[in-house]
Amino acid sequence: MKKIIPILPSRVTVEGIDRAPHRAFLRALGVADADLGKPFVGVVSTDGRVTPCNALLGGFAREVCEAVRQEGGVPFDFASISVADSMSMNHAGMRYSLLSRELIADGVEAVVRGHAYDALVTIAGCDKTLPGMMMAMVRLNLPSVFLYGGAALPGHWRGNEVTVLDAYEAVGGVYSGRVTARELDELEHACLPTLGACPGQFTANTMAMVSETLGLALPGSATLPAVASGRAAQARASGRVAMDLLKKRAPLPRELVTRRSLENACAAVAATGGSTNAGLHIPAIAHEAGIRFDLDDFSRVARRTPLIADMKPGGRFLAKHLHEVGGVYVVLKELLRRGVLHGDCRTIFGTTLEQELKDHPGADGEVVRKRPLLDTGGIVVLKGNLASEGALVKVAGLRSLAFEGPARVFDSEEACVDVVRRRAYRAGEVLVIRYEGPKGGPGMREMLGVTALLYGQGMGERVALVTDGRFSGATRGMMIGYVSPEAIAGGALALVRNGDRVRIDAAKGVIALEVAQRELARRRRAWRPPRRARLSGALEKYAALVGSAFNGAVTHRGGFKSVR
Repeated sequence: MKKIIPILPSRVTVEGIDRAPHRAFLRALGVADADLGKPFVGVVSTDGRVTPCNALLGGFAREVCEAVRQEGGVPFDFASISVADSMSMNHAGMRYSLLSRELIADGVEAVVRGHAYDALVTIAGCDKTLPGMMMAMVRLNLPSVFLYGGAALPGHWRGNEVTVLDAYEAVGGVYSGRVTARELDELEHACLPTLGACPGQFTANTMAMVSETLGLALPGSATLPAVASGRAAQARASGRVAMDLLKKRAPLPRELVTRRSLENACAAVAATGGSTNAGLHIPAIAHEAGIRFDLDDFSRVARRTPLIADMKPGGRFLAKHLHEVGGVYVVLKELLRRGVLHGDCRTIFGTTLEQELKDHPGADGEVVRKRPLLDTGGIVVLKGNLASEGALVKVAGLRSLAFEGPARVFDSEEACVDVVRRRAYRAGEVLVIRYEGPKGGPGMREMLGVTALLYGQGMGERVALVTDGRFSGATRGMMIGYVSPEAIAGGALALVRNGDRVRIDAAKGVIALEVAQRELARRRRAWRPPRRARLSGALEKYAALVGSAFNGAVTHRGGFKSVR
């Protein structure tokens, strides 16, 4: 093996007389004398049997480790936490979901810095684990590769492909009498037949697409199903590429995550009608690189990007269908052809995107359209006196981009869910759920439970929902989330009263509370934040540190050094 220059970080743990105890510990792990002089590579995954998203990751990690050994490195595999939205949905446990993104990034930093590893392969499988791992890679700025665990295959029920979203929405159908309990039971048993993440263009697949677009992952890794035989080969390739990056010392994560590549990531999300959670995660990844990138930047890119991929939940196709026509790079090639992608951004191989896309298949015309579904992207940032920093709505699949109605105000998700379950609301209302933001929740709970209930009751576009909480990538309908500033911080959402008119115009990017400024000023003077139960542990620390969703709901000052 070639001598690697500069001196590896791991040498601090193995060289010198006073490192004899360290070497003893390593030998106890099975590290041979001949291996002590080799590079040490951290291989971290969110492996665990707590959700189907992560249950395969340990096997992939072992494949990575074997490839690292074959390429002359010494792998050290470890696991990080995972709090999946699937199991924390609809109860107080959801407060720990977004928080877990920070715990993952912090935990990986602690192990990699604490043990002085030289390179890193990160493996993740569900919503917050993907951005958490990418944030850690950019923060550490070591030779690194990200590997997504892949999505589950869809189920089949009554002649149709179905996903877990169909089960969520069928719950609302039972409450409204549109679906029988027997049909829900059949769907429950059919909708998730394999291990892997949710198969639509929900948060996990959206952020996997971001990983390829930023150049942090291997091409094709975002859309290959979790149970496909090619996954093991991708894992081994990730290990080999990590070793190659280590030998060349380039490109490093902060050379890949630039303002232009971040704009490409936003374009990929907008072009596929991806998860609104990307509006939190892309700024958070940028933050780790010392790049200021916020909802305004996301909005600017989304406005110029056409919706070209017909992906669920707003469209017809799943990740596996996109993979069958060429994967993420098909979307990127069409965006490049349209002049809305920066082709000079680097890939994980050090080449440019334009070079890699040159011989790749183009739009197939069905999954990825040659004629756009919309001239602007599938996600829109709304602004106005109700959200001075911004709010997000997914417009992919919406029949109408405008809504106006009287507010029905709730100070918690549970209060709204109770009313929706009983169908004690009216068509034309704007349901407002506040004090559920990053700091106010705390934890910015995801509200697929209530949005799917509404959609399942046939009311997904007959009412609007506005919240400072967040949504699942599977959410559809007239659902506006991520309202910033949040209510607990004195945002205008805290001032809304029952019966106030709320106007939403996604075509113009406007969300407005139709109340006179003088009246709002009077309400603001009288407003006091609500009292809440005392917090403890992780929630207390998170509430004290977390910032606005506008900047990604981050918890520290960010990268110490700006990059282009």
